[in-house]
Amino acid sequence: MKIIICGATGFIGRNLVEYFNKNGNEIIAIFNKRDPFPVNSGKVKWIKADLRIPGVLKEHLPGTDVLLQFAATTSGAKDIIERPYIHVTDNAVINSYLLRECFEKKVRHFIFPSCTVMLSSIENQKESDWDPNNQIFGNYFGVGNTKIYIEKMCEFYSSLGLKTTALRHSNVYGKYDKFDLYKSHVLGATIRKVINAKENEVLEVWGSGKAKRDFIFVDDLVEMIEKSILNQSDSFGLYNCGMGYSISINDLVKKIIKISGKNLSIKNNIDKPDFPTALSLNCEKAFTELKWKVNTNLEEGLKKTYQWVNEN
Repeated sequence: MKIIICGATGFIGRNLVEYFNKNGNEIIAIFNKRDPFPVNSGKVKWIKADLRIPGVLKEHLPGTDVLLQFAATTSGAKDIIERPYIHVTDNAVINSYLLRECFEKKVRHFIFPSCTVMLSSIENQKESDWDPNNQIFGNYFGVGNTKIYIEKMCEFYSSLGLKTTALRHSNVYGKYDKFDLYKSHVLGATIRKVINAKENEVLEVWGSGKAKRDFIFVDDLVEMIEKSILNQSDSFGLYNCGMGYSISINDLVKKIIKISGKNLSIKNNIDKPDFPTALSLNCEKAFTELKWKVNTNLEEGLKKTYQWVNEN
Protein backbone atom coordinates (compact mmCIF):
# COMPACT_ATOMS: atom_id res chain seq x y z
CA MET A 1 0.00 0.00 0.00
CA LYS A 2 0.91 3.65 -0.42
CA ILE A 3 0.42 5.23 3.02
CA ILE A 4 0.82 8.91 3.91
CA ILE A 5 1.42 9.48 7.62
CA CYS A 6 0.89 13.06 8.77
CA GLY A 7 2.54 14.00 12.05
CA ALA A 8 5.09 11.26 11.42
CA THR A 9 7.62 12.50 13.98
CA GLY A 10 5.06 12.83 16.77
CA PHE A 11 4.26 10.27 19.45
CA ILE A 12 1.67 8.16 17.61
CA GLY A 13 3.00 9.05 14.16
CA ARG A 14 6.44 7.64 14.88
CA ASN A 15 4.93 4.39 16.11
CA LEU A 16 2.87 4.24 12.90
CA VAL A 17 5.92 4.81 10.68
CA GLU A 18 7.86 2.05 12.41
CA TYR A 19 4.94 -0.39 12.26
CA PHE A 20 3.79 0.08 8.67
CA ASN A 21 7.34 0.43 7.36
CA LYS A 22 8.07 -3.16 8.48
CA ASN A 23 5.32 -4.57 6.27
CA GLY A 24 6.66 -3.55 2.86
CA ASN A 25 4.45 -0.51 2.37
CA GLU A 26 5.41 2.67 0.54
CA ILE A 27 5.47 5.33 3.27
CA ILE A 28 5.37 9.09 2.78
CA ALA A 29 6.10 10.59 6.20
CA ILE A 30 5.02 14.21 6.75
CA PHE A 31 6.79 16.28 9.40
CA ASN A 32 7.03 19.94 10.34
CA LYS A 33 8.73 20.98 13.59
CA ARG A 34 10.42 17.78 14.74
CA ASP A 35 13.19 16.39 12.52
CA PRO A 36 12.90 12.97 10.84
CA PHE A 37 14.34 9.91 12.56
CA PRO A 38 16.36 7.06 11.01
CA VAL A 39 14.47 3.96 9.83
CA ASN A 40 16.11 0.57 9.50
CA SER A 41 14.64 -0.53 6.18
CA GLY A 42 11.71 -0.13 3.83
CA LYS A 43 10.63 2.77 1.64
CA VAL A 44 10.10 5.95 3.67
CA LYS A 45 10.07 9.33 1.93
CA TRP A 46 10.22 12.31 4.27
CA ILE A 47 8.34 15.50 3.33
CA LYS A 48 8.47 18.71 5.38
CA ALA A 49 5.13 20.49 5.20
CA ASP A 50 3.03 22.97 7.16
CA LEU A 51 -0.41 21.39 6.86
CA ARG A 52 -2.14 24.68 7.69
CA ILE A 53 -1.29 25.76 4.13
CA PRO A 54 -3.88 24.61 1.58
CA GLY A 55 -2.64 22.31 -1.19
CA VAL A 56 0.72 21.57 0.40
CA LEU A 57 0.32 17.80 -0.13
CA LYS A 58 -1.64 17.81 -3.40
CA GLU A 59 1.16 16.43 -5.56
CA HIS A 60 1.65 13.47 -3.18
CA LEU A 61 -2.01 12.46 -2.76
CA PRO A 62 -2.84 10.74 -6.08
CA GLY A 63 -2.62 6.95 -5.83
CA THR A 64 -2.68 6.98 -2.02
CA ASP A 65 -4.40 4.03 -0.37
CA VAL A 66 -4.50 5.41 3.18
CA LEU A 67 -3.83 8.80 4.76
CA LEU A 68 -3.26 8.60 8.50
CA GLN A 69 -3.94 12.10 9.83
CA PHE A 70 -2.03 12.27 13.11
CA ALA A 71 -0.74 15.83 12.79
CA ALA A 72 -2.11 18.15 15.47
CA THR A 73 -1.40 20.92 17.90
CA THR A 74 -1.31 19.11 21.24
CA SER A 75 -0.11 19.67 24.80
CA GLY A 76 -0.89 18.76 28.38
CA ALA A 77 -3.08 19.83 31.28
CA LYS A 78 -1.26 23.13 31.86
CA ASP A 79 -2.22 24.45 28.42
CA ILE A 80 -5.74 23.02 28.71
CA ILE A 81 -6.13 25.30 31.74
CA GLU A 82 -4.25 28.39 30.64
CA ARG A 83 -4.46 28.39 26.81
CA PRO A 84 -7.36 26.14 25.73
CA TYR A 85 -7.68 27.98 22.41
CA ILE A 86 -4.41 26.61 21.01
CA HIS A 87 -6.04 23.23 20.27
CA VAL A 88 -8.84 24.73 18.20
CA THR A 89 -7.89 26.82 15.15
CA ASP A 90 -4.89 24.90 13.79
CA ASN A 91 -6.56 21.52 14.10
CA ALA A 92 -9.80 22.65 12.45
CA VAL A 93 -7.87 24.22 9.56
CA ILE A 94 -5.51 21.28 9.01
CA ASN A 95 -8.25 18.66 8.89
CA SER A 96 -10.62 20.76 6.79
CA TYR A 97 -8.03 21.20 4.05
CA LEU A 98 -6.81 17.61 4.17
CA LEU A 99 -10.28 16.07 3.95
CA ARG A 100 -11.19 18.22 0.95
CA GLU A 101 -7.93 17.47 -0.83
CA CYS A 102 -8.07 13.73 -0.10
CA PHE A 103 -11.55 13.67 -1.62
CA GLU A 104 -10.49 15.67 -4.69
CA LYS A 105 -7.39 13.52 -5.29
CA LYS A 106 -9.31 10.26 -4.75
CA VAL A 107 -7.42 8.97 -1.70
CA ARG A 108 -9.06 5.66 -0.78
CA HIS A 109 -9.17 5.90 3.03
CA PHE A 110 -8.75 8.78 5.53
CA ILE A 111 -8.19 7.91 9.22
CA PHE A 112 -8.47 10.53 11.96
CA PRO A 113 -7.72 10.20 15.69
CA SER A 114 -10.54 11.81 17.62
CA CYS A 115 -10.51 11.42 21.42
CA THR A 116 -12.77 11.43 24.46
CA VAL A 117 -12.67 15.07 25.57
CA MET A 118 -16.22 15.67 24.34
CA LEU A 119 -17.64 12.80 26.41
CA SER A 120 -19.43 13.21 29.70
CA SER A 121 -18.60 11.30 32.86
CA ILE A 122 -20.00 7.87 31.98
CA GLU A 123 -18.44 4.46 32.51
CA ASN A 124 -18.71 1.85 29.72
CA GLN A 125 -19.70 4.55 27.22
CA LYS A 126 -20.64 3.50 23.68
CA GLU A 127 -20.12 5.58 20.55
CA SER A 128 -23.86 6.23 20.38
CA ASP A 129 -24.07 7.47 23.98
CA TRP A 130 -22.69 10.92 23.20
CA ASP A 131 -25.38 13.56 23.55
CA PRO A 132 -24.76 16.92 21.81
CA ASN A 133 -27.06 18.57 24.34
CA ASN A 134 -24.70 17.76 27.20
CA GLN A 135 -22.24 20.51 28.07
CA ILE A 136 -18.64 19.56 27.27
CA PHE A 137 -16.63 19.83 30.48
CA GLY A 138 -15.13 23.27 31.23
CA ASN A 139 -11.85 23.94 29.48
CA TYR A 140 -12.42 21.09 27.03
CA PHE A 141 -15.25 23.00 25.32
CA GLY A 142 -13.08 24.28 22.46
CA VAL A 143 -11.08 21.16 21.68
CA GLY A 144 -14.10 18.89 22.27
CA ASN A 145 -16.23 20.74 19.76
CA THR A 146 -13.34 20.82 17.29
CA LYS A 147 -13.08 17.02 17.49
CA ILE A 148 -16.83 16.68 16.94
CA TYR A 149 -16.63 19.00 13.93
CA ILE A 150 -13.86 16.90 12.35
CA GLU A 151 -15.77 13.66 13.06
CA LYS A 152 -18.78 15.18 11.27
CA MET A 153 -16.60 16.26 8.35
CA CYS A 154 -15.31 12.68 8.08
CA GLU A 155 -18.92 11.49 7.93
CA PHE A 156 -19.79 14.19 5.37
CA TYR A 157 -16.95 13.30 3.01
CA SER A 158 -17.73 9.60 3.35
CA SER A 159 -21.18 10.38 1.94
CA LEU A 160 -19.42 11.87 -1.12
CA GLY A 161 -17.23 8.79 -1.66
CA LEU A 162 -14.14 9.15 0.55
CA LYS A 163 -13.88 6.25 3.00
CA THR A 164 -13.19 7.67 6.46
CA THR A 165 -12.58 6.47 10.01
CA ALA A 166 -12.68 8.41 13.27
CA LEU A 167 -11.17 6.68 16.30
CA ARG A 168 -12.33 7.91 19.70
CA HIS A 169 -9.33 6.68 21.60
CA SER A 170 -8.83 7.04 25.33
CA ASN A 171 -5.55 8.29 26.85
CA VAL A 172 -2.75 6.82 24.73
CA TYR A 173 0.65 6.02 26.22
CA GLY A 174 3.85 4.23 25.25
CA LYS A 175 7.26 4.83 23.68
CA TYR A 176 7.96 8.19 22.02
CA ASP A 177 5.30 9.96 24.11
CA LYS A 178 6.15 13.25 25.82
CA PHE A 179 7.63 12.65 29.27
CA ASP A 180 7.80 16.24 30.44
CA LEU A 181 6.50 17.78 33.64
CA TYR A 182 4.80 20.68 31.85
CA LYS A 183 3.81 19.46 28.37
CA SER A 184 2.85 15.83 29.05
CA HIS A 185 -0.47 14.25 29.88
CA VAL A 186 -0.87 12.73 33.32
CA LEU A 187 0.72 9.34 32.64
CA GLY A 188 3.83 10.67 30.91
CA ALA A 189 4.33 13.41 33.49
CA THR A 190 3.94 10.93 36.34
CA ILE A 191 6.56 8.59 34.89
CA ARG A 192 8.95 11.54 34.66
CA LYS A 193 8.21 12.55 38.28
CA VAL A 194 8.84 9.01 39.52
CA ILE A 195 12.08 8.62 37.56
CA ASN A 196 13.34 11.97 38.87
CA ALA A 197 12.25 11.30 42.45
CA LYS A 198 14.69 10.46 45.20
CA GLU A 199 14.06 7.66 47.67
CA ASN A 200 11.40 8.47 50.32
CA GLU A 201 10.23 11.55 48.41
CA VAL A 202 6.58 12.68 48.46
CA LEU A 203 5.07 13.15 44.98
CA GLU A 204 2.49 15.87 44.42
CA VAL A 205 -0.67 14.82 42.57
CA TRP A 206 -2.85 17.60 41.18
CA GLY A 207 -6.40 17.69 42.55
CA SER A 208 -8.08 14.98 44.55
CA GLY A 209 -6.69 12.15 42.42
CA LYS A 210 -10.17 10.62 42.29
CA ALA A 211 -10.74 11.33 38.59
CA LYS A 212 -10.81 8.07 36.64
CA ARG A 213 -9.43 7.57 33.15
CA ASP A 214 -9.34 4.84 30.53
CA PHE A 215 -5.89 4.28 28.99
CA ILE A 216 -4.74 2.47 25.84
CA PHE A 217 -1.23 1.27 24.99
CA VAL A 218 0.00 2.72 21.70
CA ASP A 219 0.62 -0.71 20.15
CA ASP A 220 -3.06 -1.55 20.60
CA LEU A 221 -4.11 1.71 18.95
CA VAL A 222 -1.80 1.01 16.00
CA GLU A 223 -3.35 -2.44 15.65
CA MET A 224 -6.85 -0.92 15.57
CA ILE A 225 -5.72 1.40 12.77
CA GLU A 226 -4.52 -1.62 10.79
CA LYS A 227 -7.78 -3.47 11.51
CA SER A 228 -9.80 -0.49 10.27
CA ILE A 229 -7.81 -0.50 7.03
CA LEU A 230 -8.34 -4.22 6.53
CA ASN A 231 -11.79 -4.86 7.98
CA GLN A 232 -13.96 -1.71 7.93
CA SER A 233 -16.81 -2.34 5.52
CA ASP A 234 -18.81 0.89 5.92
CA SER A 235 -17.78 4.10 4.17
CA PHE A 236 -17.69 5.85 7.57
CA GLY A 237 -16.60 4.25 10.82
CA LEU A 238 -16.66 5.77 14.31
CA TYR A 239 -15.01 3.49 16.87
CA ASN A 240 -14.05 3.63 20.53
CA CYS A 241 -10.52 2.49 21.34
CA GLY A 242 -9.66 1.92 25.01
CA MET A 243 -9.02 -0.70 27.67
CA GLY A 244 -12.70 -0.70 28.52
CA TYR A 245 -12.21 0.16 32.18
CA SER A 246 -10.98 3.17 34.13
CA ILE A 247 -8.47 3.72 36.92
CA SER A 248 -8.19 6.65 39.32
CA ILE A 249 -5.23 9.00 38.99
CA ASN A 250 -4.11 8.14 42.53
CA ASP A 251 -4.13 4.42 41.73
CA LEU A 252 -2.29 5.05 38.46
CA VAL A 253 0.46 6.93 40.31
CA LYS A 254 0.72 4.09 42.85
CA LYS A 255 1.12 1.53 40.05
CA ILE A 256 3.94 3.52 38.46
CA ILE A 257 5.67 3.89 41.84
CA LYS A 258 5.42 0.13 42.37
CA ILE A 259 6.99 -0.53 38.95
CA SER A 260 9.86 1.82 39.80
CA GLY A 261 10.74 -0.13 42.94
CA LYS A 262 11.23 3.13 44.84
CA ASN A 263 9.87 3.92 48.27
CA LEU A 264 7.69 6.93 47.43
CA SER A 265 4.43 8.33 48.73
CA ILE A 266 1.87 10.71 47.27
CA LYS A 267 0.16 13.88 48.45
CA ASN A 268 -2.85 15.43 46.74
CA ASN A 269 -2.76 19.18 46.13
CA ILE A 270 -6.42 20.15 46.01
CA ASP A 271 -5.52 23.75 45.13
CA LYS A 272 -4.36 22.59 41.70
CA PRO A 273 -6.79 22.13 38.75
CA ASP A 274 -8.91 19.00 38.91
CA PHE A 275 -11.16 17.29 36.35
CA PRO A 276 -13.36 15.16 38.66
CA THR A 277 -14.84 12.91 35.98
CA ALA A 278 -14.87 9.15 35.45
CA LEU A 279 -14.89 7.72 31.95
CA SER A 280 -14.36 4.35 30.32
CA LEU A 281 -15.11 3.18 26.79
CA ASN A 282 -17.23 0.32 25.53
CA CYS A 283 -15.34 -1.06 22.51
CA GLU A 284 -17.71 -3.82 21.47
CA LYS A 285 -18.31 -2.15 18.10
CA ALA A 286 -14.60 -2.39 17.22
CA PHE A 287 -14.43 -5.95 18.54
CA THR A 288 -17.34 -6.99 16.32
CA GLU A 289 -16.84 -4.95 13.15
CA LEU A 290 -13.04 -4.66 12.99
CA LYS A 291 -12.07 -7.93 14.72
CA TRP A 292 -9.84 -5.91 17.05
CA LYS A 293 -8.97 -6.70 20.66
CA VAL A 294 -6.89 -5.24 23.48
CA ASN A 295 -3.65 -7.20 23.76
CA THR A 296 -1.79 -5.18 26.42
CA ASN A 297 -3.15 -4.81 29.95
CA LEU A 298 -2.31 -1.68 31.95
CA GLU A 299 0.37 -3.26 34.16
CA GLU A 300 2.23 -4.71 31.17
CA GLY A 301 1.97 -1.46 29.21
CA LEU A 302 3.21 0.63 32.15
CA LYS A 303 6.20 -1.68 32.65
CA LYS A 304 7.16 -1.47 28.97
CA THR A 305 6.77 2.30 28.93
CA TYR A 306 8.66 2.91 32.18
CA GLN A 307 11.53 0.70 30.96
CA TRP A 308 11.66 2.49 27.59
CA VAL A 309 11.83 5.92 29.25
CA ASN A 310 14.56 4.76 31.62
CA GLU A 311 16.62 3.43 28.70
CA ASN A 312 16.05 6.33 26.33
